[in-house]
Amino acid sequence: MGEDSRLRAVVALAQGMAAAHTPRDSWRAAALGACRALAGSFAALSVWERELGRLRVLVNVGERAPGEEEFPEREAYPVHQFPEITEFLHERWAGGGGPSAWVETARGPGAGHAGYSHQRVAALRRRGRGCCVVAPVMLHGRAWGELYVARRTGDPGFDEADADFATVLASVVAAGIAQSERLEEAHRLAFTDALTGLANRRAVDVRLDEAVERHRGDGVAVSLVVCDLNGLKRVNDTRGHAVGDRLLERFGSVLSLCGAMLPGALVARLGGDEFCLLAVGPSADEVVKVADEICRRAAELELGDGVACGVASTEDPIGAVRSARRLFRLADAAQYRAKALRAAKPVVAGREGPDDPVVRLADAPPPAGERRRFRGRH
Repeated sequence: MGEDSRLRAVVALAQGMAAAHTPRDSWRAAALGACRALAGSFAALSVWERELGRLRVLVNVGERAPGEEEFPEREAYPVHQFPEITEFLHERWAGGGGPSAWVETARGPGAGHAGYSHQRVAALRRRGRGCCVVAPVMLHGRAWGELYVARRTGDPGFDEADADFATVLASVVAAGIAQSERLEEAHRLAFTDALTGLANRRAVDVRLDEAVERHRGDGVAVSLVVCDLNGLKRVNDTRGHAVGDRLLERFGSVLSLCGAMLPGALVARLGGDEFCLLAVGPSADEVVKVADEICRRAAELELGDGVACGVASTEDPIGAVRSARRLFRLADAAQYRAKALRAAKPVVAGREGPDDPVVRLADAPPPAGERRRFRGRH
């Protein structure tokens, strides 16, 4: 491959990773770009999980052998089987050298080799591959993982120039991974409440819109629990905002613990003393049971005065739910009624007969002069 072709391959790899929307997309773009740039038949990207002492395969692309999944869940190898990533490379870097790729063949070591690796050679033979080039991926000054590209048995073998090019490609992959991690962190911060670490209102809006669309399409049950933490203002006024923050954090932990009883539930702080739990799939009765547990545990907190809790579920007789806003208003109205009644248990929309006061409260405009306002984006 000429210099211009290699430059184009580097640009294509970088552009592919930049266009990725998720970490998986980024891993796949990295492996595919490297596979094409090196005229390989197969490529993989692995991460070094130091705390577990293993190389875990993130993605396999190209001509996969039987048992090789594109995004494997459990494909990992003890790092001691591939000592070059921790021993040979460390010695080279300690001596002032930079990370560089090496070639291995089904017959043994190749150009720029890091030492004989029986496991890699055996894997090449077992999977019908003639040679591979392995390039360490460096991130923030330390080994992050490795980029692996292989060719079929009978194809021309990789040479030293290929190993040098693989080193360049690995540095491009590292830059793409760093950018992906920055974007992922920015996304996480945008959808996370800074004080409690729970999801925030923006995350609830997105997830609830998706959930209501699913409900309209296939009838999946969607339930929303809205909680208002009682006594926060008193705690702030008498004991200070630092103690009030501690109350919010403790209730957030209670909500998270209870939410774990519902598979896939989203637990969030809406703002101030208002929290919610969104469940998609579990029955309304299961959600009400968890809401009851939330009330019980909140009442046992040393600070505050328990919680006012309202529930709205598409499984209950609340009328058609065609928008996220209506379910939010119903859960909010149920919470409003729970607070007015000083109820120790959750109030559930639609469970008080044909003229349910919560449904009326949510659907009717507020009387003149009443300052009540329900949450909603419109």
